[in-house]
Amino acid sequence: MLYIVPTPIGNLEDFTFRSLRILNEVDFILVENYKVSKKLLNFYNIKTPIKNYHIYNEHKIIPSILEKIKEGKKIALISNAGTPSISDPGFLLIRSCIKNSISIECLPGPTSIIPALVISGLSINEFTFIGFLPKKKRKIKLEKLSIENRTLLLYESPHRLLRTLNDLKYFFGLERNIVICKEISKIFQETLRGNIKDMILYYKNIQKILGEYILIIDKKK
Repeated sequence: MLYIVPTPIGNLEDFTFRSLRILNEVDFILVENYKVSKKLLNFYNIKTPIKNYHIYNEHKIIPSILEKIKEGKKIALISNAGTPSISDPGFLLIRSCIKNSISIECLPGPTSIIPALVISGLSINEFTFIGFLPKKKRKIKLEKLSIENRTLLLYESPHRLLRTLNDLKYFFGLERNIVICKEISKIFQETLRGNIKDMILYYKNIQKILGEYILIIDKKK
């Protein structure tokens, strides 16, 4: 059995009783980053052995993981924050388990997408999650998204935030409503609402842009 266990995206108290039980019961835990995961495991006094699993070694170690599961081992996969495989490692392992008829269970838990969408105040009947914009063919992607009639959610890093806002200005126009959520569930959580023009002016005056960002863009009217 492979368990996909979401972990807190900020506040360590955002963790379910079931997730805690599973991490204590499995034979070992696959972690994206040793130091980051250790903070959570120490907080809950979880003593289960851990092994590194990240984008740089997943191709190499997946066969050995599958072998361990076939031998009867129960394994949990966690990422640094949130649900594994959503903009984090995990997809290849899950697909390999499916091909090998290995049972998978994904626990519900913390995610930054839904809280950001709910507090945005924009239409939430239909939405499209994009994740990070691609580096290649970025303009083609933005042109297609600009006519989307559903609310859009994008992830963005601090050093690319202003560049992305300027790209949005070109394809979406200055007046398109947008909400930017920063550091969901963390100490410096912040939500800004306005249009694309407002956000560009705001972040141009920020000396150093820090944190993790979710951009919620209103649908085309």
